[in-house]
Amino acid sequence: MSYNENHKNDQLDPETVAAETVQQGATDGAVAAVKEKKPRAALGVTIAKYATALVVVLVLFWFGFTTVVREGQCAVILRFGAVRTETTEAGLYFKLPWPFESVVTYDNRLQYLEANRLETTTKDKRNIILQSYVVFEIEDPVLYHNSVGSIGSVDSYLNDQIFSATNSVMGSYELTALVSLDAEQIKIDRIQEEIFTRVHDVCLANYGINVIDVSILRLTLPDNNIQAVFEQMKTDRQKEIDSILAKANLEADKITTDADTEAAEIENQGKIDASEITKETEKAVAKIYNDAQTANVDLYKFLKNLDAMVSSVNSSTILVIDENKYPFNLLFDYADYTTEGTMLFDLSYILERLEEPDRTALINAIGTLIEQAATDNNISLG
Repeated sequence: MSYNENHKNDQLDPETVAAETVQQGATDGAVAAVKEKKPRAALGVTIAKYATALVVVLVLFWFGFTTVVREGQCAVILRFGAVRTETTEAGLYFKLPWPFESVVTYDNRLQYLEANRLETTTKDKRNIILQSYVVFEIEDPVLYHNSVGSIGSVDSYLNDQIFSATNSVMGSYELTALVSLDAEQIKIDRIQEEIFTRVHDVCLANYGINVIDVSILRLTLPDNNIQAVFEQMKTDRQKEIDSILAKANLEADKITTDADTEAAEIENQGKIDASEITKETEKAVAKIYNDAQTANVDLYKFLKNLDAMVSSVNSSTILVIDENKYPFNLLFDYADYTTEGTMLFDLSYILERLEEPDRTALINAIGTLIEQAATDNNISLG
């Protein structure tokens, strides 16, 4: 306190002085407490500043010094615009921040593209419209980046290669290789294979694109060629009909020829067999006559005369005999009977079994009948 203040306090009463003293002590304590809190607050602000700075640094490092390649992607890392490295595996990679290095990513999955329609000409000068589809993937990211580029359209490059390959291949094939009733003339598989080979080799070598498949999606015809194609289809169908008919006629002729040959062989064999049977029959008859002549000369002569007389008499000549009158009744003793009447078989057999008187009587009686029949019919027995 100053000198004036001390003298002033001397003039106050003790109670006033005591109260002022207490108030002054409280004020000094509050000031001391405030002075103690100031270092703690400053420390918290400092820590927050450093933490924020660290987060900012980490974020800047993450976005500036790293890049993420996702599954199904490939990437090319460029340093001042030139390719530094490539990657085809998913993961986290380090790089320098822009403008030192940049990253370009591409879709590395299988991709499908329907090419534009192409009107081309076949070997036989027929116009056709073909549309193909292609399945591809990026095989070489660096070559793809340098040839196609991030702003380039891969569709146009693939369309150009498909058009070029299709025009070149179809110039070597006629329309019947695509449209024909004859399955042997269809060459679609071979055409697609040749187009695929050309497109695959060029795209892999020039663009870093691996072409998996190239196939014809649809085939159409210009309006002015539809009628010509229909006529060609009719012609092909008529050729097939003519071929079927020719084969049928050939088979029919062959069947007829084989049947005629077989019939001729059967007829010839029948004649041979008949000739053999006739020979055997004649031998048997000769043997019978020989045996008959040896056994009974009179019977043999009678039979020969009987054959001559029967041959001379007309086939419609009828001999009427009385089965109950001798000697004709002897015939019926050896006859076979049926329900239709009396049937007589093998006269020589019967005559061989008769006694001599009966046999002679029967021969003379039959001879008389035959002579009478010949006389009635004006036939000379010689």
